[in-house]
Amino acid sequence: MDLKLLNPKIQAFINSNIDANIAKLALLKNPFPEMDWIQVLNQIEAKTKSKDKLPHWFAAKDILFPSKISVEQTSSEKTASYKSELVSGDNLIDLTGGFGVDAFYFAKKIKNITHCEINTELSQIVKHNFEQLNVKNIHCYSGGSLEILTQLNAKYDWIYIDPSRRNDAKGKVFMLEDCLPNVPENLGFLFNYSDRILVKTAPLLDISAGLSELTNVKSIHIVAVENEVKELLWKLHKDYLGKTSLKTINILKENRDTFDFVLDENPEIPEYGLPEKYIYEPNSAIMKSGGFDEVGTFYKLKKLHKHSHLYTNSEIIAFPGRIFEIENTIPYHKREMKNFLEGKQCNITTRNFPESVENIRKKWKLKEGGNQYCFFTTDQNDNKIVLICKKK
Repeated sequence: MDLKLLNPKIQAFINSNIDANIAKLALLKNPFPEMDWIQVLNQIEAKTKSKDKLPHWFAAKDILFPSKISVEQTSSEKTASYKSELVSGDNLIDLTGGFGVDAFYFAKKIKNITHCEINTELSQIVKHNFEQLNVKNIHCYSGGSLEILTQLNAKYDWIYIDPSRRNDAKGKVFMLEDCLPNVPENLGFLFNYSDRILVKTAPLLDISAGLSELTNVKSIHIVAVENEVKELLWKLHKDYLGKTSLKTINILKENRDTFDFVLDENPEIPEYGLPEKYIYEPNSAIMKSGGFDEVGTFYKLKKLHKHSHLYTNSEIIAFPGRIFEIENTIPYHKREMKNFLEGKQCNITTRNFPESVENIRKKWKLKEGGNQYCFFTTDQNDNKIVLICKKK
C-alpha cells in the first residue's frame, strides 16, 4: 500500500480521469515522477469500475483501491446490503474479507465484525478505507482465516465465508471442494466456532451439487440484480435437519421481486395448456432455483410444456418476471415463418427449442431489437411453435 497515492494532486488527477481511456493515458509521460505510473493508472481503472457498483467507496475521500479484478470480483453494495438482512447478533467473522464490502454492510447490523484477509496489502487497504468511511466496529486481521479463527478462539453469532475457486479447477465442474477454503471438508471445524454459517457461492454452482456437499442447509437465497443472478447464499444452522427453503430475489431499481418455496422431491405439478392471451417468463433467479412447477402452481398458471418453463393464462396477474401479450401463435413451419416473420425485426428467446437464437436469426434474416418479442418454444403436444408478442 503506497500512501503517496493520497497526495492531493494525484487524487485530483485520478478523479479527473474517471472513465478515461487507460490505454491512451498509459502513453502519456508520468506527471508524478515520485509515483509508479502503473499504480496511478490502476487507481483510475479500479475507481471507474466502482462508480456504479460501490457508490460509497467511489464518493468517499482518500479511498485506496486494489486491482480492478478485485473490484470486479467483490460483492456489489446492492447484494451486500441484502446479505446483511440475513444475519443478526453481536459478532460475526468474515473469513474471506476481500475488499470489505460485505463486512461494511454486516457492520450496520452487528456490533462487532472480524475481517480476515490472507493478502496482507489488501488487508491494509481495507483497514485504511474503513477509517475513511468512519467505520469503527470492524477489526482487520491478515493471514489464513482458519488459523485466525483458531487463534482468536471465540464463539461467533455468524461465520461468513466466500470461498474462491482454485486456479487448477478451471474447466472442471464447479464443486465447493474445489474452492479455498474447502467448506465441506472444514464444516465440522467451523461449527465449533458458530452455530450459524452463511456461505456465498457463484451462480455457476449447481444447487443440487451444493446440497450434496453441504449439510444442515436451512435455506438458499438466489440473488439477482436487474435479472442477472449474482450469487447464491447458503444459510447453514448447526444440527438443522429439516427441509431446505429456496428464496429467489431479483433486486430492481425501485423494488424487489421475490418468490419462495420449500424444496420438495415431489412438488405439485402445474396444469398444462396451450397458449392463451398472456405469456409469463420467470426471472433469472427463479430459473436458477429450478422451481418451475412451484411457480406455476403458486400463481395458478398453465405451463406450455414440461421443459419449456413458460406459463400462460387469459387474465393478466402480477408476476416475478416478464409478462407478454400474445398477438399471434404460429407453427414453426416455412410457410408461416415467411408470411409472418421473415426479414422483420424482433427480440428472440428460445425455450425448449432445437435451434439457437443465432441460427434462427440467420435462417430467417431477422434483425435484432424493436418492440416485438418472439418466443420459439414447444407446446404441450410437442409441436414447435412461435409466440409473437408485445411486452406488458
